[in-house]
Amino acid sequence: MAIEIFSRKEQKYLITRHQYEELVERIGPKMRNDKNGTEGRYSVTSLYFDSPDKSIYFETKNKLKYRQKLRLRVYDEADLNSTAFFEVKQKHKKVVNKRRMLLPLGEAYRYLEGDIKEDLSDINTSNRQVMKEIDYFRKYYNLKPEMVVSYSRHALHGVTDPELRITFDFDLKCRKDDLHIENGPYGNHFIDSDLVVLEVKVDHAVPLWLARILQDLNCEQRSASKFCTSTELLDGEVLPQTGYTEPKELEQPTIGGMEDGSDHELVYI
Repeated sequence: MAIEIFSRKEQKYLITRHQYEELVERIGPKMRNDKNGTEGRYSVTSLYFDSPDKSIYFETKNKLKYRQKLRLRVYDEADLNSTAFFEVKQKHKKVVNKRRMLLPLGEAYRYLEGDIKEDLSDINTSNRQVMKEIDYFRKYYNLKPEMVVSYSRHALHGVTDPELRITFDFDLKCRKDDLHIENGPYGNHFIDSDLVVLEVKVDHAVPLWLARILQDLNCEQRSASKFCTSTELLDGEVLPQTGYTEPKELEQPTIGGMEDGSDHELVYI
C-alpha cells in the first residue's frame, strides 16, 4: 500500500523576488531542482477545511503547541480523474508531521458528498487506514470545505543531502466562491506579488552553509500561515480569538536561523 508519512522541521521566511533570485544563485552548487514539474516549478491548488466555529483557524492563529489541518491537493492542471493528495498536517513543538494518501479527485469528491459506505470499503484509495484517520478527524471537528489556496512553487533538494528541501511560493491566491480545485489556481492575492514565501525543510538542523547565506541576504524568519491569512482576507477581518489562550508577545524577527524556526507573526503588505 502506498503511504507517505513525513516528520520534519520547517523554517519559513518572507523574502522579496530579488532576494529569491540571489538566493537561488548562491545555493545553486549545493541544490538541484525537484524532479516534479518543469525545472522544479509547478502549481499547487489546495482545498482547506474548517469547522463552523473555525476551530482549525483558531488553533493555528493562536499557535497551539499541537495543531492540525486537513487539505485536499492537486498539482498543475487537473481533472476529476487526476491524482489528488488527501492529507492531515500536524504540528507539534515546531515539528511537522504529515499523513497522506492518494486517490482520484472525483473519488475524493464522492467521499465529501457522502456517497460512500460507512466503513469506507468502497473508496478507491492508496491506503484505507489513512483514509479512516482522515474521516475520523473530519467528523470529530465537523470539518467542511472552506476555501481554496493556490500558488506557484519552485522546489529544490540538496545534492548530497536529499533530506534538505527548499521551496519558494509565488503568486499566492485564495477563493471561497468556487471550491472545485480542478478549476485551477486563481483567486484574490493574499500577499504582495513582489513577496515570496520561502520554506526550508530539514530533518534536524539547517546546514551551516545555508544559514550563513540566509543571514548574508538578510532573510527574516516569519511564520507564514497561508490558511490563516486567506481566512482573514476572505472574511474581511482578523477574527476574534474567543475561547482560546492568548499567544505570548511576539519577539523581533530572526535573521537567518540555524535550527528551530520561530513563531513570529508574518506581516503582509
